[in-house]
Amino acid sequence: MFTFRKLALPKASVVFKTLWRFAAERQEIFFRRLQGEPPPWTADAVMANYRFTNAYRVLDRVSQFLLARVIYQGPQLPEEVFFRIMVFKIFNRIDTWELLVRQFGEVSWKAYEFIQYDHTLTEASDRGSRIFSAAYIMPSGKTTFGDGRKHRNYLRLLEQMMAERLPGRLTDCRTMEQAFELLRSFPLIGDFLGYQFLIDLNYSQLLSFSEMDFVAPGPGAKAGLRKCFVDLGDLSPSDAIRWMAECQQENFAALGLTFRDLWGHHLQLIDCQNLLCEVDKYSRVAHPEFNDVGQQGRHRIKQRFEPNQTPLRCWFPPKWKLAASTELRGHEV
Repeated sequence: MFTFRKLALPKASVVFKTLWRFAAERQEIFFRRLQGEPPPWTADAVMANYRFTNAYRVLDRVSQFLLARVIYQGPQLPEEVFFRIMVFKIFNRIDTWELLVRQFGEVSWKAYEFIQYDHTLTEASDRGSRIFSAAYIMPSGKTTFGDGRKHRNYLRLLEQMMAERLPGRLTDCRTMEQAFELLRSFPLIGDFLGYQFLIDLNYSQLLSFSEMDFVAPGPGAKAGLRKCFVDLGDLSPSDAIRWMAECQQENFAALGLTFRDLWGHHLQLIDCQNLLCEVDKYSRVAHPEFNDVGQQGRHRIKQRFEPNQTPLRCWFPPKWKLAASTELRGHEV
């Protein structure tokens, strides 16, 4: 645990209190859904009308699919686990993964051929299907790998990672930051993508870092920090996120909030980073006076909320050993 006693701590704005209220209510929405309650799951007008990610990153739809259908289905050899995770996360779309599984039976480095993957993805793209998620801003890769087709450049990147034995090199890393820097050393991988990929790889048995080891704040988190704090004091953005994570219980208590965590698993650095991204969006409606702070020009929330009453089945990395979990191929509630 980091000590902040001798440092000038951040000076909070009203949005900082909103962040903790948002986290508590977003988690209540999760539990209401998990318990099978019908919508509406919240009386919060902003959450009822707009789409926000969960308080915990692991609970979001793409992360849940990754745990249930990608990481723990298939051979557990390091190179195969790494390959499956990276293929899934490069595109970050469930329907793209399902397309590849339908075409090849399984996504496997042992059976991988560039021509076959390229043909399948090119056909889908030419039909008008979106093969990349819009959630991440990713460079096209044309300058680095020379192709006008974005997916081909990322397949070449993945081939480079495998040729340079990245799975084994990652397992040899002694710290999460060292693993992050190794990922960042590859072309097209910036701070944001590198950290997101690292968290996903860390859900597997390939890595065993604590999510409290390291954080690399992305643009959305930095925008949230600018809205939550008038002044960061002596703290860097990453220090501020760590301070939030380590003081979360005190912050909930100060507002009289009861936060239902994941069966003893508290909010981690990655979760606090994501909450900052979400409160940046939430405050566009809840605190419009802050719209010229954070990410300039973003004054509205794009995605509307559509209730999905499909029963939840929640998966977690087995190494988390959550008390409420039953081991299948992952940990499922």
